[in-house]
Amino acid sequence: MPRLILLAFAAIALLHALWPMPAHAQSARPPVSQCQAIAQSFPGVTFASFKPSPALGVQAAAGDEVTITYVGHSTFLIETPGGVSIATDYSGWYAPPKVPDVVTMNKAHSSHYTLTPDPAIKHVLHGWGDNGQPVDHDVVVGDAYIRNVTTDIRSFGGAMEPDGNSIFIFEIAGLCIGHLGHLHHELDDTDYAEIGRLDVLMVPVDGGLTMGAESMSRVVTRLRSSLILPMHRRGPPVTSFLQMFGDGFDKSFAAQASVTVSMRSLPSKPLIYILQGV
Repeated sequence: MPRLILLAFAAIALLHALWPMPAHAQSARPPVSQCQAIAQSFPGVTFASFKPSPALGVQAAAGDEVTITYVGHSTFLIETPGGVSIATDYSGWYAPPKVPDVVTMNKAHSSHYTLTPDPAIKHVLHGWGDNGQPVDHDVVVGDAYIRNVTTDIRSFGGAMEPDGNSIFIFEIAGLCIGHLGHLHHELDDTDYAEIGRLDVLMVPVDGGLTMGAESMSRVVTRLRSSLILPMHRRGPPVTSFLQMFGDGFDKSFAAQASVTVSMRSLPSKPLIYILQGV
């Protein structure tokens, strides 16, 4: 009898060892950010360009393309090569042509978020913490890895609320795409290290509702992204923002609301590209 009991326990142990791990256990460790890892390897460096290396785990083919469409205000629709759609600063006021798989939000104003999103949206990512703590997103949806870096936000009374805004970063097809959200202060070295390299940058150009053009231009210059997409234009014309940049940046007005970009097609010189509708 004791021998039978021992055999039974051995069989149970073997089954436990061979049984597949649950999905949540497999994803307990967040994925490695290629954009952030590179930046942290070289503290203080501003990235002017980047060449993907197999050693860094960049698996996307050079020709894999991401389409970015300006929808309105601070909302862009990002479409990945794998068919994932992401809407930034989603409020429902500026509706993408299709229900996105993922939406990100910031709570500065009701034009940047909604507490009643379309139930068909599978992933709703708030840029603020709901429990008094900074929110921390490390989300993989299809071929997109989404993370955030929190910044402080100015309340209606003028005081600064810690970690009330998020800079969302989308790592897709080898590209690092960043959306500054409703950024209310210049970034420090810790912020830049957490952000890492950004190939494509979506930046508010309202002239003061977020930050003045001079302050925002310093952030853009430090990040030195290859493709810079203005958004959130209120008040002064976008030319007031463009005047902050000298010959080190190209400027161009698009004839359409969309741009398609890949690692191969990134401009060699930083380009501020104003999409139709901004």
